[in-house]
Amino acid sequence: MRPLIRIAGKRLAQPSQSATATAAAAVGSFRSVCSSTSRAQGVHTVACRTGRTASQMLIARKGAEMRAYSAAAEQKSGDTEEVDLGAMVPMDRIRNIGIIAHVDHGKTTLVDCLLKQSGALSGSSAMQETRVMDSNALEKERGITILSKVTSLAYKSHRINIVDTPGHADFGGEVERILSMVDSVVLVVDATEGPMAQTKFVLTKALARGLSPLVVLNKADRPTSRADEVDSELLELFMALGASDAQTDYKVMYASAKEGWCTHDAAEAGRLSAGGADGSMAPLLDAIVQQAPAPTGQREDAPFAMLVTQLEANSYLGKCVLGRVSSGTVRVGDRIRVLEPETGAVREEGRVTRLFLRSGVRQVEMAEAGAGDLVTLSGVPTAGINATVASPEVEEPLGFVPIDPPTISVTFSVNDSPLAGREGSQLTSGMIRARLLREAETNVALQIRDSGKSEALEVRGRGELQLSVLIETMRREGFELSVTPPRVLMRRDAGNILEPFEEITVDVDHGASGVVIEKLTKRKGELKSFSDVADKARMVFHIPTRGLLGYMSEFKNDTHGSGVINHAFLRYDAYAGPLEKTRKASMVSMAAGTATAYALNMIEPRGRLFVRNGEAVYPGMVVGELSKDGGDLEVNPAKAKQLTNIRAAGKDETIRLAPVAPWSLEEAIAYINPDEAIEVTPSTIRLRKLILDANKRKQYSRKRAPDAEDLLE
Repeated sequence: MRPLIRIAGKRLAQPSQSATATAAAAVGSFRSVCSSTSRAQGVHTVACRTGRTASQMLIARKGAEMRAYSAAAEQKSGDTEEVDLGAMVPMDRIRNIGIIAHVDHGKTTLVDCLLKQSGALSGSSAMQETRVMDSNALEKERGITILSKVTSLAYKSHRINIVDTPGHADFGGEVERILSMVDSVVLVVDATEGPMAQTKFVLTKALARGLSPLVVLNKADRPTSRADEVDSELLELFMALGASDAQTDYKVMYASAKEGWCTHDAAEAGRLSAGGADGSMAPLLDAIVQQAPAPTGQREDAPFAMLVTQLEANSYLGKCVLGRVSSGTVRVGDRIRVLEPETGAVREEGRVTRLFLRSGVRQVEMAEAGAGDLVTLSGVPTAGINATVASPEVEEPLGFVPIDPPTISVTFSVNDSPLAGREGSQLTSGMIRARLLREAETNVALQIRDSGKSEALEVRGRGELQLSVLIETMRREGFELSVTPPRVLMRRDAGNILEPFEEITVDVDHGASGVVIEKLTKRKGELKSFSDVADKARMVFHIPTRGLLGYMSEFKNDTHGSGVINHAFLRYDAYAGPLEKTRKASMVSMAAGTATAYALNMIEPRGRLFVRNGEAVYPGMVVGELSKDGGDLEVNPAKAKQLTNIRAAGKDETIRLAPVAPWSLEEAIAYINPDEAIEVTPSTIRLRKLILDANKRKQYSRKRAPDAEDLLE
């Protein structure tokens, strides 16, 4: 039965997509006064009210102390039949779920809570940890998920396979890749912030694959929660993205992953937030079991076939491949072979040496697995992403969904500065090339291409954060390298030059909204919407990717660190024209040696310094930024005070220099000019000119400036 939409007391049938669009337009016109959405028996109700709703008044802020899981909650979630995760489970008792969300909306904390309350972490030290799925060192330091992870838990005689995905737009390739493994998704949305740029991206990909999301409004215990308004915004987003009737009729649940509860009732969420009741994650697990479809496929009388979705390194087994079994069954010792994607050429033949899945943070060995299972196997070390691992009789590879192309690129080359080789151990172009090619095997969102120079490679990715994570990982492994500034990847279509555009969502204090609009407009940004969310002003812009490069440092200064900006790839559109120059000229060292306080004290009045007293400098190194526009200024930061044996009549004054903050990789990538580069070593980040010799730089500067034609692929 097609659902109905009731708006301001009027019922509107939904016989066609045009009716859906009409309803979406009507909902949009009532957004200023709509405050609650209820669903029952396939009927969507948008009630128009003023003031706070009953559910908002009920949801109160709980104390900062974290409530321990009660015995009642444990009994409620533990009332299950034992399931042997190592045994093959019937397909109707398997649920493959992906957790998708915008960054910092709490999906990893939600997965932690599900694992702990289901008993998957019982008896391990991870029971006392937070964000156990973020095992990577960089993930723990930055507090974000970078790589997708798969884990399993047992609940009420079912095996629930959960895939935790990144929330940042730069790692969207991880989300696109895992959607082929799951049959449904849990869309986690902050009950205060509402749907953001990455929410729209991940939801678009899920809807395109025909998945029906289960919506969880997380952080519903906050006093700023506006769950009903966020639900209305989500309904509008579903309609705008062309969701089907079944997809639009999604179920909404209210949760606090930090406090460890979830419920389908807004009134109960208020009681749980106030501490008047004990809750658990059992309602969410029940909803997954009841609403998520079981996997489809044929186990009997069908050959084994599996699409490789992820590669894992094991110190004992070597390379292992993870994927979803599409058909048939596989056992330890079976003969298998690897088929190349698209061509179907046989890359390797071997045998399954080990078969296992992950439950929490431990590995559970399996004797056999069948269609619908998400498993990891070893025995085919040459298999890559999107390859097909199958029985010997299979000749056709499985299809895969291509991911969105990269939008920016940088060039990695050998560190050729005078200070090269003092800190790192991986120095040669061959070592850099081998490491980047290994990275491209596991990270399908990255592309590695020859730059035309023997000692340089072009690396293409989704954004500055993705590239900075790769650089940071390499420098921790002992690499020294030189990195050029990012450039956007443009295309030509029917004679027109196209460039990537992004949708950015900006949340700032109202006093800072003016300067943000002014600067983004100068960078060819177009303001699409302006609204109030809690005590912040929310603005949505469509802007060329070029306009975002180098803006983050300005944004932090303009908003005094209180603003939040999120972006996601939107589309390729017509070239927006040249941008205004936003950065001033540089102060460039003309001497080699050690920076002295005497010289820096004379240089500092001309601008902002990047080096401290006692740091090593060399000709061509960028040591500061001039305070006025113009050409670069050659300075001597290594000049020392001339000492004589004649006593001076006056007394030397104490030199006081302004403190210098060290560069982070994201700041350096966003800051440098096109004629500069970043020198990266295991312990130091320096800025330098691409051409160190001053005379050669002057000759090169006389050539014409690059235009849009030079940026084409």
